[in-house]
Amino acid sequence: MSTEAINFIPAATSLAELVPAEAGAMNQATGGNFATWLQGELSAIDQKMAAADSALTGLATGETGNIHQVMLALEETRLAFSLMVEVRNKALEAYQDIMRMQV
Repeated sequence: MSTEAINFIPAATSLAELVPAEAGAMNQATGGNFATWLQGELSAIDQKMAAADSALTGLATGETGNIHQVMLALEETRLAFSLMVEVRNKALEAYQDIMRMQV
């Protein structure tokens, strides 16, 4: 087995080289706190759900005739909610793995 195929990857000397500048700016804007970030994302998903619900109500009452925009809003909301559930599942799985560790 040869490792020549991965020799082109330069060795990073610090974590700052691995994290892009945009991610560092995001961490500074959110304070680097995971709970704050998660709360913001949950708020954004809640807003998407409210917008999709109002679009669906508008379609049902005849105020909106564009079914494509309503379907796009519903699908975007469904995907965002699915992503949130998967993030929750991964966080819960990581917590359970930590709790199973022997100290």
